[in-house]
Amino acid sequence: MSRFFSWFRNSSSRRRLRNNNSSEEFGLNSEKFRELEKLLGVSIEDKSCYIQALTHRSYLESNDRKRVSNERLEFLGDSVLSLVVAQFLFENFPDEDEGFLTKIRAKFVNRNSLGNAAEKLGIADFIFIGDNLPRTFVNNSKTVLADTLEALIGAIFLDRGIKECRKFIFKILIKPNIKDDDYLIDENYKSQLLEYTQANKMASPLYEVIKEEGPQHERIFTVRVSVGINEIGMGKAMSKKTAEQSAARIALNKILTSD
Repeated sequence: MSRFFSWFRNSSSRRRLRNNNSSEEFGLNSEKFRELEKLLGVSIEDKSCYIQALTHRSYLESNDRKRVSNERLEFLGDSVLSLVVAQFLFENFPDEDEGFLTKIRAKFVNRNSLGNAAEKLGIADFIFIGDNLPRTFVNNSKTVLADTLEALIGAIFLDRGIKECRKFIFKILIKPNIKDDDYLIDENYKSQLLEYTQANKMASPLYEVIKEEGPQHERIFTVRVSVGINEIGMGKAMSKKTAEQSAARIALNKILTSD
């Protein structure tokens, strides 16, 4: 496995990333990079990785510079994050089954958990955004913060390797979630609602987006959840998945208070 990681870190995709996002042309100044190093607790070697990780796609829409957004690094970081958390849980909960491990991993890597971690780190001020977006949008968007954090994990992996990634992920995500048994709180309301309907021989919940509003960068989704012919909950959020969870939570509260 270590050979694979060594190959990946030195692959042509990494060289292309460095060429596309030259730190000299697009980078933060030296003082900002020192701040970023202190923030992440990582010694930065390849600045271009982090520049790309901090570039929101909106930046490309309002700037003429040749640049690459953080979406590819987000994809990579998501995979690295899942691997590191899965390995930690596998090694530290030897008596738990696959269902437990899956639920706890989801708790660690969901948008809310990642967004909160990014907010505590204070990475919002480092994100490159388009001129048409207010800075408050980044500060208040869990999705943007979570995506950027995943991209930064991808950057750390490419720049410093899997060992530094493990240390970073443990510090910002695993340790805070393990503390005070917070990881045992099940916030997957969709799963809970499905388990309830199955246990009570009811139809499976059906989720439907009934409204989309707002500009593209601040889209608000309204989702309705129904069981059979009955609407039992409605949620609203800046992503479909979060709106579905909100609708399921409201539905569960309604069901449990009426029982």
